[in-house]
Amino acid sequence: MKRRTFIRNTALTLAGTVAAPYILPGGRLFAATGARKVNHVVFCLFAGGVRNLESMEKAEGNLMRYLLQGNESISPDIAPGMTPLPPPPATRLQQYGTLYKEFRYASGPTGHYNGHTTAITGRYTDSNIKLKEPPQYPTVFEYYRKHTSPGAGALNAWWISDSLGPYPFLNYSKYDGYGAAYGANMLAPLNLLYNQPNATLGNPLTLTASENERCIAMREFMNGQFKSTVSLPPNGVTNTPQDAEKLRNFLHTLIQEAAGGLPLTAWGVPMNSDMINIYYGIRVLQEFKPELLVINMQAIDIGHFEFTKYINNIRLADFALYKLWEAIQSTPGLANDTVLIVAPEHGRNLAHNSVVDIYGRYALDHTNDEMSRRIFCFIAGPSSVVKQNQTIQQPLGESIDIVPTIANLLGFDTEIPAGMLPGRVLQEAFV
Repeated sequence: MKRRTFIRNTALTLAGTVAAPYILPGGRLFAATGARKVNHVVFCLFAGGVRNLESMEKAEGNLMRYLLQGNESISPDIAPGMTPLPPPPATRLQQYGTLYKEFRYASGPTGHYNGHTTAITGRYTDSNIKLKEPPQYPTVFEYYRKHTSPGAGALNAWWISDSLGPYPFLNYSKYDGYGAAYGANMLAPLNLLYNQPNATLGNPLTLTASENERCIAMREFMNGQFKSTVSLPPNGVTNTPQDAEKLRNFLHTLIQEAAGGLPLTAWGVPMNSDMINIYYGIRVLQEFKPELLVINMQAIDIGHFEFTKYINNIRLADFALYKLWEAIQSTPGLANDTVLIVAPEHGRNLAHNSVVDIYGRYALDHTNDEMSRRIFCFIAGPSSVVKQNQTIQQPLGESIDIVPTIANLLGFDTEIPAGMLPGRVLQEAFV
């Protein structure tokens, strides 16, 4: 027992004020201090560089009609390039929480990996960030697994990544005292379940070896078996033998589903990579009910070359977000006990570049101008925890505030050493 915990409990006992413990809706037992607000947090990186002009200010119409109030009304010239979607629900996601319309990615290069690293570590980066190494500072997964008591296993922390490249390295850092022992299980659905993922989403993985061998290989990947330019523990993220068997069975099921056409037919809408990621994030939630899940979306990054596809992918990511929220609310153990946090990693430039798409629209880069630092943040959850239908119009909140907020929601913020996280808890979003 930690010294301060012993002193606190001893003082309460002497004072005769020790209260009976209580159980939160998810069934987990906690002392009556109420430090933990919910048992589950899902953080969705609405990534790829999303400009507030298109998302929050509706410059091209309401592209996020599942999140935001209002009709679709897409700009007529690019409307033919939009994927047809089902009508949104009468109650939009905005009504289930608090929307920060002027959030900030306030410092550091506006690069995708920099933005992701900031969102997951709670620390701004600089131009020296290395793409083939784990981050310098601990990730939210490490903070959660190290400072949650009793210790949380790897099945309770998941990182659903858009692709390979540098993103698998965000499941744990090289920071002394943290690292792989506290990392998350990582799943990159397109790379693990489909051949030629950049060419087609409809080509299930060819099983050249037996399915059992394939599952073992995939499980080893989940345990951190990817190359690195730095010295890391040989087994990476480890799962207990019991948990590893659960992973094997789960991955076996995913392979079978992919061979049968799922998830491409799951929602009745042609699925892009972001929708695939959300679909598998939902599968992880339903199977393991992890306390911490981070999902990455990146298809919006087409904005460098094709403005109209950038617009369409914002709409598809918005639809996928609604399906995620719908799944959370319909899953026993998650409903009324989960907070969903959504934010882009950064925005895009005010001025366009020189690339024109087939609709005559210029594309957009992100090179550190003020517009590329303007983003949004949405926090949804039970009405007893999150303020409902609240919109904060003034500039408030930064990317580095998300990790401290997650730590506060899951009740381990007071255990993190002082000075590790420069951000603050987004208190105005909570009851």
